[in-house]
Amino acid sequence: MTKIKILIVGTGGMAKTHVEAYREMASVDVVGGVDVNQQALTSFCDLHSIAHRFNSLEEAISWGEFDAVSNVTPDRLHYSTTMSLLTAGKHVLCEKPLATNFDEAREMADAAAAANVINMVNLSYRNVAAIQKAAEIVAQGLIGQCRHFEASYLQSWLTQPAWGDWRSDSKWLWRLSTAHGSKGVLGDIGIHILDFTCFVAGSLPRDMSCRLKTFQKAPEDQIGEYVLDANDSCAMNLELQNGAIGVISATRFASGHHNDLRLRIYGDLGGVEVRFEKAVGRVRMCVGDDINDEIWRDVEAPEVESTYQRFVEAVGRGANGVPDFAMAASLQRALDCAELSDQQGGKRIVI
Repeated sequence: MTKIKILIVGTGGMAKTHVEAYREMASVDVVGGVDVNQQALTSFCDLHSIAHRFNSLEEAISWGEFDAVSNVTPDRLHYSTTMSLLTAGKHVLCEKPLATNFDEAREMADAAAAANVINMVNLSYRNVAAIQKAAEIVAQGLIGQCRHFEASYLQSWLTQPAWGDWRSDSKWLWRLSTAHGSKGVLGDIGIHILDFTCFVAGSLPRDMSCRLKTFQKAPEDQIGEYVLDANDSCAMNLELQNGAIGVISATRFASGHHNDLRLRIYGDLGGVEVRFEKAVGRVRMCVGDDINDEIWRDVEAPEVESTYQRFVEAVGRGANGVPDFAMAASLQRALDCAELSDQQGGKRIVI
């Protein structure tokens, strides 16, 4: 069996998850790693027994002995690195968000289509069985036409040391300071809850209004040379293309919620609810005669393939998987509109 050779670009914390997922697949060889930080590169490749190591993407592309790439670079580098890989004709699984603005994301999607390569984005909550089952329920028409939704992504790491002390550990600055490349809670987890909603509802946003808020968190709102100016909470009102309206919120000040996602979608024939709390997914629905007695029933959600598995399978069969760059670009367009709406005091923006 000919194995698919994968290069890991960027060796930060999330790269470990990529490598470990690939190591479980007999059809994959992780053949190289790329990072400008020599110490980080060496430690990562030693830990995962990766033979080929490069301090620049240009060196790796010149070497060329790989079929596909996991792009795990910081958000601001997704555009430049991915465009170079697409020019080289390589298949790419890019971490979310695809880019930091819609223009770049659209250019990446167009370039991937023109290069005729597999292109996918690691919107990791697509790996949750409960969300896949909920999307299936909606697509089957069991709740009828979507009418209303409520969704939230709740984190508490700004009020408790769940992941360490953000005041003293510089690794969190990428989530707190725009000068460090942060797009705030909107860009970090807002894209997840937006995708969570749109995927289950089977529809993208048509228009929205949004308010973003940055709270005082440290003396003079600064740590070292970095001003803590990235947004900490967001609240969006949206209408989807299928006519449903609802609200989406995300925050890092939800005390008591380490990393929890919730979604309720109601149609003219019933409703479905998804919860992903403490890393456990659950889906319930109220349809048919249960509506009259307000009975919600748990629905079994079989395990699903991960994004990494779907990417490798897509490369193997030569047909693109989901979510792809085009989908991610549409989400980025919505996020850009959310920023614009907030800049205009919460004005409704047509997407």
